[in-house]
Amino acid sequence: MTGQQATNARLLRLAALASVSVATILIGVKFVAWSLTGSTSLLASLVDSMMDLAASGINFMAIRYALKGADHEHRFGHGKAESLAGMAQASFIAGSAVFLLIYAGNRLLEPRPLENIDSGLAVMLFSLLLTMALVGFQRHVIKRTGSVAIRADSLHYVTDILTILVTIAALFLVRQGLLWADPLLALGIACYILYSAALIIRESLRHLMDQELSPEIKGQIRTIVLNDQRVLGMHDLRTRQAGQTKFIQFHLDLSAELSLREAHAIGQEIAETLKQNIPGADITVHQDPIKRHSPLNNSHTR
Repeated sequence: MTGQQATNARLLRLAALASVSVATILIGVKFVAWSLTGSTSLLASLVDSMMDLAASGINFMAIRYALKGADHEHRFGHGKAESLAGMAQASFIAGSAVFLLIYAGNRLLEPRPLENIDSGLAVMLFSLLLTMALVGFQRHVIKRTGSVAIRADSLHYVTDILTILVTIAALFLVRQGLLWADPLLALGIACYILYSAALIIRESLRHLMDQELSPEIKGQIRTIVLNDQRVLGMHDLRTRQAGQTKFIQFHLDLSAELSLREAHAIGQEIAETLKQNIPGADITVHQDPIKRHSPLNNSHTR
């Protein structure tokens, strides 16, 4: 494991642990606030935090597994555990949304007055600040690691921020005598949670189905390879990502006059250059002997 990979692993574990800790705290304070107020919107936010804790727990275990190196039975590593965790999180999130739709619909038909609204507002403001701090840290980790699991985790904490803001708005409106605002805004929260679940599923499927890396990264690969003056061309570039590892495979066109040792050395040098620019990449290079006047080389000119 390289220094960059070790740093990323430490950040991923720390982010996963922070998510579990924050979710546990939020559940406690929101439960107290819901008990005091009876607010449907606050219940929606509480259920969302409970789903966060369950999802973050899955995430924590999945990341620990995904960071294990390749072994005899998993020669490409365990990185796809991150994407599987994302799918599990989406299931939890969608389940919470369905529950809220049913509960808020009933409350909308039979509105009820709320109690201790000021206490509920104080708790929600505390929850807002704590969640914003967590999301800020998660975005730093995502920027450094590109983790699918942390991105999925962060997405439903961003959703949590929105549910907190909507809950605060609902409590203010109810204090003004608009009892219908509480269940109506709770319905809005539930719909947004369903939308968030769909986003997580799409991102997880992208990795599970071995979608190609972004055009920017593929362009970077081609630029690095073709900048080497010894390279006559490249073709059959294939890429994918599993967890923290980007898999890159391509054919390298080299002069047929080179010895096997020389061709191998060039391939190794290019692979090392790619790893320096794309940390954690797993690179496979196949060297093809090409005569300089060969028509096969015409499609791969610089």
